[in-house]
Amino acid sequence: MTTTSPATASASEAPAPHMAGNFAPVTDELTAYDLPVTGAIPPELTGWFLRNGPNPQDAATPHWFFGDGMVHGLRLEGGRAVSYRNRWVRTASFTDGVPAVDAQGHRNLVASVANTHVVRHAGRTLALAETSFPYEIDCRPGHELETVGAHDFGGRLTTAMTAHPKTCPTTGELHFFGYGGPTPPYLTYHRADAAGELVISRPIDVPGRTMMHDFHLTARHVIFMDLPVVFDRSHPGMPYQWNPEYGARLGVLRRDDPYGEVRWLPIHPCYVFHALNAHDDGDQRIVLHVSRYADYGGMSPGHLWRWTIDLVTGTVAEEQLDDMFCEFPRVDDRLAGQSARFGHATAGELPGTGPIPGALIRYDLQTGTSVRHDFGPGRTPGEAVFAPADDRPGGPGWLITYVYDASTDTSDLVVLDAEDISADPIATVRLPQRVPYGFHGNWLPDHAR
Repeated sequence: MTTTSPATASASEAPAPHMAGNFAPVTDELTAYDLPVTGAIPPELTGWFLRNGPNPQDAATPHWFFGDGMVHGLRLEGGRAVSYRNRWVRTASFTDGVPAVDAQGHRNLVASVANTHVVRHAGRTLALAETSFPYEIDCRPGHELETVGAHDFGGRLTTAMTAHPKTCPTTGELHFFGYGGPTPPYLTYHRADAAGELVISRPIDVPGRTMMHDFHLTARHVIFMDLPVVFDRSHPGMPYQWNPEYGARLGVLRRDDPYGEVRWLPIHPCYVFHALNAHDDGDQRIVLHVSRYADYGGMSPGHLWRWTIDLVTGTVAEEQLDDMFCEFPRVDDRLAGQSARFGHATAGELPGTGPIPGALIRYDLQTGTSVRHDFGPGRTPGEAVFAPADDRPGGPGWLITYVYDASTDTSDLVVLDAEDISADPIATVRLPQRVPYGFHGNWLPDHAR
């Protein structure tokens, strides 16, 4: 199957950085079977590797964040790369041009690009963008990656949903938030139970419309990041701007008292797109690991930092852990909100910054050491996802990622041993077309470990 979109740029105009090279969209939706494999795919890997990202239909799309979402999926079974397919998420905006704001100025939460993440909870696979409702996609045999429609939790969700929800591995609950409405409250905390029922929606007072992309979950707390990237309608393109005068702070809410006080603790002005993980350290300390930027807009590099919250003194200790640019930090999701010794992140390329050596980094958060896998000149990985090899959280497993090769303008799926990432790949799958740089995804096994 091949479907073609008219996403083209004028031959007389140089494309914007987010529309050039491997940021540029692909125009075809493909389905391909029995893909060639170098090495050996572990037979334990049976399921879907899905990754979402911007793939605009319109060459005039003003910012990378605004491109229409496309999910790229590879199906693995019994040591085989059974199939690859890529599909745009058919949101109401994609199919019918539904605008985010109607003629009366009301926000329309079914308007979406659904381009940021793809997660599974309570049997639903959801494509996410933080400005809207999630969109459900179908991963059943014969329905692979077709769009089902907007999901509003049976009408109970009345705000947008973050693209970075957190699943508690102990309770199975899905924790998330919505932000960015035109009037207060600008932030709402939500919780869905393990069956997918939305059971908590709690408004939180914050002084302004900040861009809150991610947050933190521990066994006992939810931690929000109210950081100085503030809504500015007057700015063309991306309507959020760096404003350090707003201040920066972390808001701590107890999970066992979801309607209780949010305790706000100041930190130095900065921006964080993505959290690595968080955990409680005793009764009065919370440890957070993040990819931290000194500002937003100038594209200063992100580095791995540790924040340690002291609930007795009401202070946050801030410490940079590495000087390597890193983004898309992840852990074994079975340790989300718990103490995880190992995490990993990607060093890659940002729009307009030029090439950065493509590598994955595995951090030992106990010893402070790290190990790299360098993919070689011109080969750039995306976010890597951990796929477990057995039932032991934090135990053996594999890192799976798409890798773009600039010399051939092609992409591969690469599988690395998570415990020996500097070694050669265990398996490399050649894909039938390149996969543009994108955002986030997940390994969705047929049978969760």
